Amino acid sequence: MRLTSGNVAKRIFYFAWPMLLGNVFQQLYNVVDSIVVGKYIGKEALAGMVASAQVAMVVVALAIGVGIGGTVVVAQYFGARDHKRVQQASDTVMLLMIFASLALGGVGILFSDNILNLIQLPEEAHRYARPYLNVYFGGLITIFGYNAASSILRGLGDSTTPLYALIIATVVNIALDLLFVLGLGWGTEAVAMATVIAQGASWLFIVAYVRRKDRLPSFNLLRAKFSFPIFRQAVRIGLPSGFQQTFVAVGMAALFGVINTFGVDVAAGYGAATRIDMFAMLPAMNFAAALSTFTGQNLGAGKLQRVRKGLRSTLVMSGAVCIAISLLIVALRRPLIGLFTDAANEAVISVGAQYLAIVCSFYVVFSSMFVLNGLHRGAGASLVPMLTTLLSLWVVRIPVAYLLSRSERLGYLGTFWAVPIAWGIGLTLAVAYYLSGWWKGKAVVKRAGTAAKLPIGDSERSEE
Repeated sequence: MRLTSGNVAKRIFYFAWPMLLGNVFQQLYNVVDSIVVGKYIGKEALAGMVASAQVAMVVVALAIGVGIGGTVVVAQYFGARDHKRVQQASDTVMLLMIFASLALGGVGILFSDNILNLIQLPEEAHRYARPYLNVYFGGLITIFGYNAASSILRGLGDSTTPLYALIIATVVNIALDLLFVLGLGWGTEAVAMATVIAQGASWLFIVAYVRRKDRLPSFNLLRAKFSFPIFRQAVRIGLPSGFQQTFVAVGMAALFGVINTFGVDVAAGYGAATRIDMFAMLPAMNFAAALSTFTGQNLGAGKLQRVRKGLRSTLVMSGAVCIAISLLIVALRRPLIGLFTDAANEAVISVGAQYLAIVCSFYVVFSSMFVLNGLHRGAGASLVPMLTTLLSLWVVRIPVAYLLSRSERLGYLGTFWAVPIAWGIGLTLAVAYYLSGWWKGKAVVKRAGTAAKLPIGDSERSEE
């Protein structure tokens, strides 16, 4: 989609919604996993599963980072019409992900107990967390395989097929959750098994679809060849993003370590609330991603005024959606947490409702921070959002959560208040960088003339 002309708000909105739909499906089966476990196995199982899933994200974040690098490499060779190297890049990324999944899965199974002890998981939840984590790590190959295949297709400009694969994964996962837990009475290991099988189904769907259409590339592992030069390119491009997401995942696991010291009820309530939290954040995250592409295209075209207008439009759209979501969640916070546990677990419901009441009230701050960072990424200043994210998490949120949680007056509520405080600091840093104007000089395409130097008051018509 070309974003350098036409109505700014409409272009950004219509570009954002397919990505939002895909992410909704991706989060949906995480939520269903938690509801099934909390309702039909127990609060201890819910606390153990959510903590284990956060630990697993540390490993998956690396796959996502390498996938981003693979997307860029495939896209560049595809754009150059070098089909031979497109196939080489596809083979290399797929083989790399498979080998990495086997190695990381083995290490994860070997040290699963140590990892769970490190985050101070309560003993009652530990016995549910370990089998979940072991099955998840044992099936890591399907999760990495899907990420590799979808990253390759996105590099070719195909975002529709991965969306279909996600829909298939969601349906399979929900069906297997109900069969394994409600029908057969299995435990948390069955929920992990459902996720592994669902990801495998989505991977096979992509491979079968591509082979049936006789498209480039051919996903044929028997003929795949590993290219070390392409491997180095993918790692060089993708590793910084992978490290960022890994550090964020490690940080979130560290926060679970603080939360877990307050017992199973607090851990389960916090775990349920964060599932809702992730859903509520999706619109802001996807509007920011759309603005990144919008900014990149328009800076490349020398349309700085259009970039500024895109920022204003995105802030308004994302902010309005976040305010509506905040009001809805705060009003329904107790019934929403009640989806994840029995009505008898009043302590779990109370903790989750307190988290939502505090954090949801500041979604507009999170939205503004994410949108500004989206502009900076699109301008080519990708290091700034990474530093902003890591500083707000590691320098602000984790230390503040630890200190406030030690307060007799706040207790575990201190860890909840650390969230909006960190967002506020992150937004301040993002605004300061935007106002500095340094982001305008980070564009990859350097244009001559005055197109990129129009004053703020110029008419948008000259930009289109």
